[in-house]
Amino acid sequence: MGKLFGTDGVRGIANEELSPELAYKIGRSGAFVLSKGKKGPIVVGKDTRKSGDMLEAALISGIMSVGLDVISVGVVPTPAVAYLTRKYNALSGVVISASHNPVEYNGIKFFNENGYKLNDNIEEEIEEYILNPEAINNRPTGASIGKKIEITDGGLAYIEYLKDTVDVDFSGLKIAVDCGNGAVYDVALELLKQLNAEVVVINNEPNGVNINVNCGSTNPEMVQKLVLETNADVGLSFDGDADRLIAVDERGNIVDGDHILAICGTSLKEKGKLKNDTVVGTVMTNMGLDMYLKGKNINVVKTKVGDRYVIEEMLSSDYVLGGEQSGHIIFLEHNTTGDGLLTAIQLISVMVETGKKMSELNELMTNFPQVLVNAKVKNELKNRFMEDEVIKQEIEKIEEIFHGEGRVVIRPSGTEPLVRVMIEAKDDNDLLKVATELADLIEERLGN
Repeated sequence: MGKLFGTDGVRGIANEELSPELAYKIGRSGAFVLSKGKKGPIVVGKDTRKSGDMLEAALISGIMSVGLDVISVGVVPTPAVAYLTRKYNALSGVVISASHNPVEYNGIKFFNENGYKLNDNIEEEIEEYILNPEAINNRPTGASIGKKIEITDGGLAYIEYLKDTVDVDFSGLKIAVDCGNGAVYDVALELLKQLNAEVVVINNEPNGVNINVNCGSTNPEMVQKLVLETNADVGLSFDGDADRLIAVDERGNIVDGDHILAICGTSLKEKGKLKNDTVVGTVMTNMGLDMYLKGKNINVVKTKVGDRYVIEEMLSSDYVLGGEQSGHIIFLEHNTTGDGLLTAIQLISVMVETGKKMSELNELMTNFPQVLVNAKVKNELKNRFMEDEVIKQEIEKIEEIFHGEGRVVIRPSGTEPLVRVMIEAKDDNDLLKVATELADLIEERLGN
C-alpha cells in the first residue's frame, strides 16, 4: 500500500494529517486519473463530522479544477454513495468519512463508476499525482471549469432502492436503533417506518462532534440496553458511515457479522440463491462459522481483513455473500460495498420469513472463544512482526499448545500504529492472558 492510501482510503486527524490542502490535491489528482478518456460527474457524500464541510469544499474544488462536475449529495451513508454513483452514471463516487473512528479523524475514499472501491494500482497512480501535482497538465478556464450540483433527495432514492431488495412487511415488529449520531441518522428511521415497523431510536441527533461518541456499532451496549428496556424484537447499531451493522437479539445478545453470515447464508442456500454454495469471510472469521456452514454443505473462503478484499474475492469467483465479523456484510446481488442498512433489512427479513425469533437464529452457530488485544508499535515497524525471531518463535510455541484446535492471527492496523493480536481456540484456556503476553512482547520488540 502507498504512503497515503490505507486499507480504506486516506485517513487521519482532520486539519492536521488530512488537511484541506491535501483534500484539494486528492480531489484534483483523483479526478485527473479517473477521467482519462472518460466524461461524467463525480458524486461526493459525507458523514456528520464537523470537519466534513471543510474537507468537502477543498475536495470539490480540486475535482472542479480539472473540469469535472460534482454531484454533492450531502450527508448520506457510504453505501448510498456507491449506489448513487451508479444511479447518476458518474465517473466515481467519493465519501468523506472516517467510519467508526473518533470525531477528530476524517477520511476520503473513492468508488469507481460501478460503485466498487478502487484497486491498489489506481490508488497508487492517484497518489503519484498527489505527491507530484505539477505533473497534472490540465487547467481549464472559463466554461470548461467544473460546476457543483447539489442533490437533496439522494437519501430518499437510496431508501427506495433498499425497499426493492425485500418483499416482506415488518408490521408487528419493534426495532431498536442506535444511529451512532452518524450518516444514517435520518434514513434508517425513515426506511424502517416505510416497512411498517415500530421503531425506537437513540443517537440520531448529530451535532458535528458527537459521531461515534459512546454509541454506534463499536459500543453495542447502548442498543443492548435499549432492546431490553423497550422489549424490542431486534436491535440495530450502525457506525459513523453506516457501512457496517452490529445487531442484537431480543435477549440482548450480540449478533455480529459472523452470525449474520450464518443466518443469511443459510437462508440464501435454502432458496437456491447462494452462488457456488460459498460464503466469503476473512482471517478474523470465527472458526465456529466454519464448522456450522460445513454442516450445511456451505464452503467458507477467507481473505485478508478489509471488505475490499472480500469483494475482490467475491467478484473473481462469482460469490454473492461475504463479510467481516465487525459487521461489514456484502450482498453483491444488491450493492457493491458493505451496507449496514441493507444488511439490517435482509437479516430481519429472514426472521419474518422463518417466523423465528432473532435469538433462535443467533444460536445457529456457536462461537469458538476468541480474544483480541492491540499492541502499540512504531508505525514503520507494524508490518515486520514476523521478521523478529523472538516474536515468531513465541507464536509457534502458542500454536503448538492448541494441537490444531486453535490459531494465532497477527495483523497490522490499516489506519493506526497498532498490531492486532487475535487468539482463538476451541476451549478458553487463559486465552486473554496468552494474547496479552504476546501483545506485550510485540510492544517490547517493536514499540516506542
